[in-house]
Amino acid sequence: PRHVAQMLSQLNLNYVVITSVDRDDLPDGGAGHWAETLRQVRRLCPELGVEALVPDFKADVAPIETVCRAQPDVLAHNIETVASLQKRVRPQCRYDGSLKTLKLAAQRFGMITKSSLMLGHGETREEVVRTLKDLRDTGCRMLSIGQYLQPTRSHLEVVEYVHPEVFAEYRDIGKELGFDHVESGPLVRSSFKAEQQARAANI
Repeated sequence: PRHVAQMLSQLNLNYVVITSVDRDDLPDGGAGHWAETLRQVRRLCPELGVEALVPDFKADVAPIETVCRAQPDVLAHNIETVASLQKRVRPQCRYDGSLKTLKLAAQRFGMITKSSLMLGHGETREEVVRTLKDLRDTGCRMLSIGQYLQPTRSHLEVVEYVHPEVFAEYRDIGKELGFDHVESGPLVRSSFKAEQQARAANI
């Protein structure tokens, strides 16, 4: 944690997204390490905007609270895909678990939350809209929507390349649902324009 903070203190950044691999092998899912990292960053970089892009912690209240108490400016967790495709796209996670994680962070611990959705796995328009509504119902305020691209041959193949106009439609729907900010386009990724999104949420 201290090394992360020291490194950030030398980079002269305004905003940073910190993330990690899943650590389900640890009793707290790595929440303690997360919290100490955030505390060290706050100590050495008090003016830095900090977004924590975290795993779902299996929707367990204790580790989620541990991270939230360390006070990142934004708590992000990516739902990735629609409910019907969760087992295919990310078999280690659950759709309802991701929603619960976001809801706990936003509604119990008062965090500004953010999520991300990748299209092109074969989801329908209705499923995407349902997912946007489900995310908004958790209190999620920021959203990124992008095109899934196959990184290697061993990864899932792309089912569909979604037209930019469809991304624009989802952006408009997200705004109508009440998201503070929606980034939606083929090249958008979860941390795309993170600082601008935070500003849109008055952070």
